[in-house]
Amino acid sequence: MANSNKIICTILCCFVSYFSQSQTTDLARIEYLRIPFSKGKQSMNRFRALIQAPIPIKEDYLVIGLEYRDIDLDFEKEVPFDPDRIGNTQRFEGSLGYIKKIKNSNWRIAAKGGVRISSNFEKSIVSDDVIYQAAIFAINNVKNVDDNGVAVGKPYRWILGLFYSTTPGRNYPLPLINFYKEINPSWSYTLGVPKSLLRYSFNEKNHLQGFASLDSFFANIQNNVEIDSSNKIGENISMTNVTLGLGYEHYFTDHLLYYCYAGHTVYNEYRIRNNDREDVYIIENDNTFYIRTGLKFKI
Repeated sequence: MANSNKIICTILCCFVSYFSQSQTTDLARIEYLRIPFSKGKQSMNRFRALIQAPIPIKEDYLVIGLEYRDIDLDFEKEVPFDPDRIGNTQRFEGSLGYIKKIKNSNWRIAAKGGVRISSNFEKSIVSDDVIYQAAIFAINNVKNVDDNGVAVGKPYRWILGLFYSTTPGRNYPLPLINFYKEINPSWSYTLGVPKSLLRYSFNEKNHLQGFASLDSFFANIQNNVEIDSSNKIGENISMTNVTLGLGYEHYFTDHLLYYCYAGHTVYNEYRIRNNDREDVYIIENDNTFYIRTGLKFKI
């Protein structure tokens, strides 16, 4: 049990980012997301795969992370630019994290560094495709069990940290605060960003949750894109949405599960921007349906 708890903390602190990823104990994931735009003329489809490998170093851990995302924007209406230029973007990311246990306490300190390459890839990788990331976290994971593993209190977890990236127009670190608590064997909740949720467990295999989540993506546009009938030039494409919904999880084994999250956005914007984060063209800003499904292998 002690070794399992350490691995969970390791992955949590070394793979968390403020906007684009959830606090996760996933060792591997394959996921599909679809957001049909409100007027039925466009949609976004995203495929995501990730893998994480914790490596023990005495009481500490090294974590290697790899992720791939493929994002397709389908345009079925006329737009004032060539839609084929930005219809598909891809993202490759690698990260390396280290977690250190604080002696005689439940606290652990972790640091993470990574490189993200995200672009429409019309040609070879250019400097604007590359984003560097760094983060530092403090984690307090309290299981409240005795020496025999019997619960003597309600488990809880704090994650506090700062995340920084070289994303254009964002020259400051972003804070991360996340709190998890188990109310009883059936109910638990998580408060924080990018996801807050209330979870109900029917049994060990079936779980239901209500959630609020923040999701986003960012990609460089190689060679930029010119907006017709204007002097504006788009240098990147990004998305931000806030979703409220319900999720279902079914465990095939103790570690392998299927999940499906469905909801409706309460804030939804896809835009082309310049590197000063000024909007050049709004692709979509109406709220719409959201579905995300996949398989996870987790601790």
